[in-house]
Amino acid sequence: MFAQVMEGLQVKADGTYLDGTFGRGGHARGVLQRLGPGGRLLLMDKDPEAIAEAGRAFGGDPRVAIFRGSFADLGHWDATAGGLDGVLLDLGVSSPQLDVAARGFSFGKDGPLDMRMDPDSGQSAAQWLAQADEQAIADVLWTYGEERMSRRIARAIVAARAQQPIERTAQLAELIAAVMPRGKDRIHPATRSFQAIRIHINRELADLETGLDAALARLNSGGRLAVISFHSLEDRIVKRFIAARAKAPPANRRLPEQAFTPVLRVIDGAQKADDSEIAANPRARSAVLRVAEKLPVQRAQEAA
Repeated sequence: MFAQVMEGLQVKADGTYLDGTFGRGGHARGVLQRLGPGGRLLLMDKDPEAIAEAGRAFGGDPRVAIFRGSFADLGHWDATAGGLDGVLLDLGVSSPQLDVAARGFSFGKDGPLDMRMDPDSGQSAAQWLAQADEQAIADVLWTYGEERMSRRIARAIVAARAQQPIERTAQLAELIAAVMPRGKDRIHPATRSFQAIRIHINRELADLETGLDAALARLNSGGRLAVISFHSLEDRIVKRFIAARAKAPPANRRLPEQAFTPVLRVIDGAQKADDSEIAANPRARSAVLRVAEKLPVQRAQEAA
C-alpha cells in the first residue's frame, strides 16, 4: 500500500506535508525522498517511542519538524498554520506497539494491561477495567468491538476483578476465552474485546473525527488527504466524512432544495493492499486507503 499512498498524496517537491501517525517512519521516508530543498515534512505521534525514533531518523534534516501529540490537535500546531499540501493518517495500533509485550496491546504476548498509545496520559486498560461498571464495559465491547457476547464478557470481568485485579493481558485473554467459544472464523475469542478496549482507552474514533476536520481546515486548495483504516468503524467514519463533502445529499421532496458546494473530490475510491503486500505483511489484509483532494474555491463553486 506504500506505492498507493505515495501516488495518492502526489507529493510536490516544494510542498508541505503532515504525517499525523509517524509510527516508525515508513511513509515519512517516502515523502521526504520526494521533497526538494524547499519542501517541508511535519511529523506527529502520541507515542514517545515513535517520537524518539523520528528524532533519531530525521532530527537533523532542516526540512523536518517533529511534534508529540495526537493528530486531532494538528490545528493547534503552529507549523501547520501556513497550510498543508497533504495529510496522511495511518490509523490504529502500529506493529511495534503490538510486538512489544510491555505495551499491553496484544493478547498473544503476556504483559501489563496498558494499551495506551501515550503511556504518560489517561487511564490504562487495567485502571479502567478496575472501576468501570458492568454496563459501561458491555457498551464499550459492543460499540467499538461489535462483540455479540459483550454482556457475558462484562459480567465475567466484574466477577473476576472481585477476586483479584485484572492487570495482565494474558489474564484478560484467558478470562474472555473461558466464557465464550472460539467462533467459526477461528480468531481468538479476545480479539474484538481487546480492539474495543484499546479504541476506548485511546479515544481513537473521537480523535479521528476531530482530526479529519482539522486536516481539511489546514489543507491548501489541491491538497490531498490520505487515510488508511484497519477496521470498519474507522473506515465508515472516513468514508462518510469524505462523501458528505464531495457529493450532495439525496434530495428530499418535503424540504426546500438547498445549495451544495463540494469541498472535496474523491480519488479512486477505496483501495486495498495487493497479494504481494499481504504476503509480506499479513496485517495489511484489512487495510483500506481512501484519498480525497481539496477543491480550489473557484472549482468548488463551479461544481455546485
